[in-house]
Amino acid sequence: MEAIHPSLSKIQYLSPPVNVTIKALKANSAVVTWDIPEGDSVIGFAITQQKKDVRMLRFIQEVNTTTRSCALWDLEEETDYIVHVQSISMSGTSPLSEPLRFRTPREAETQASKSKDEVTMEEVGQSTQLRAGELIIIVVVLIMWAGVIALFCRQYDIIKDNEPNNNKDKAKNSSECSTPEHPTGGLLRSKV
Repeated sequence: MEAIHPSLSKIQYLSPPVNVTIKALKANSAVVTWDIPEGDSVIGFAITQQKKDVRMLRFIQEVNTTTRSCALWDLEEETDYIVHVQSISMSGTSPLSEPLRFRTPREAETQASKSKDEVTMEEVGQSTQLRAGELIIIVVVLIMWAGVIALFCRQYDIIKDNEPNNNKDKAKNSSECSTPEHPTGGLLRSKV
């Protein structure tokens, strides 16, 4: 019997993630969630996503995170997918989780599942976020316009204040040269 190297006996093996589920399933997106067994020191995750009966894989990996969910995007409607999740620790990756199979619905099915007047929380959140963004833009534009108007008024006051002084100076200069016979100034020239 061979002796096992002492450093290998101390390696802690990670357990694969458990309770892997799909939430928020739509025609072109889904959210994968999972749990980590107690005691595993996990620093990230890796997800493999594959269309059923197709050899191409999408591999998503994140480290330095404690999140236990991941959004899958660019999915095709009415398509079967297989997802595996792995935990990542400082010493390596766990085995793959049990395969999770799911099928995306048709776009029409997701739209038909809610009535015309029904509003989802997602839509409310998006419109609130949009309104907040619009409000910020409006406030910035109003502040900028107020600044432009204040600058214009200041410049206008400076111009207005300087204008009467120029007229008074011109009036003084023209009155110095004027004579009682000719209030506009100057002497009569005789025609020769």
